[in-house]
Amino acid sequence: MIKIKIATEADINVLALLGRITWAESHGHYIEDKSNLLKYLDENFSVSKTKQHINNPKNLFYIMYLDDLPIGYAKLIVNALHENVASQNNCRLERIFILDDFIPLKIGHQLLTFVEERAKELKLDTMWLSVYIKNKRAIRFYERNEFENVGELNFSVNGKEYENIIFSKKI
Repeated sequence: MIKIKIATEADINVLALLGRITWAESHGHYIEDKSNLLKYLDENFSVSKTKQHINNPKNLFYIMYLDDLPIGYAKLIVNALHENVASQNNCRLERIFILDDFIPLKIGHQLLTFVEERAKELKLDTMWLSVYIKNKRAIRFYERNEFENVGELNFSVNGKEYENIIFSKKI
């Protein structure tokens, strides 16, 4: 049975590990220099960095469980402004990841719908995100879920730039 819950400080270790593994699974093959990948993972998915993020009131984390096993998570940033997103009352879906073993269950839409409902409860009207231009599976997922391409953003991994698409959706 699938359940999704808001993450608290008690979930920091789970979030850090889920973040590290899912980011490496979904993006690691795009990073040519594997030492850059490891450095990025160490800097962005450590327990201390995760604690810092979860304690920021603008950041909301949600963990998805299958039969009490954590299998994915999402991170929203409330009022994360971007020049290509017209709304000032928005949120950024900075992360939405499911462990590779569970992607065939087609539960990503369920997690996305859940975070969209939480954003509506917060009276936000727009959700935006960025996705790497070579991540065709993710691009198809967002397009199927009515996100529209509104621009570009460069994402840096230890000094190397990766071109991303900005997607936005009225919620």
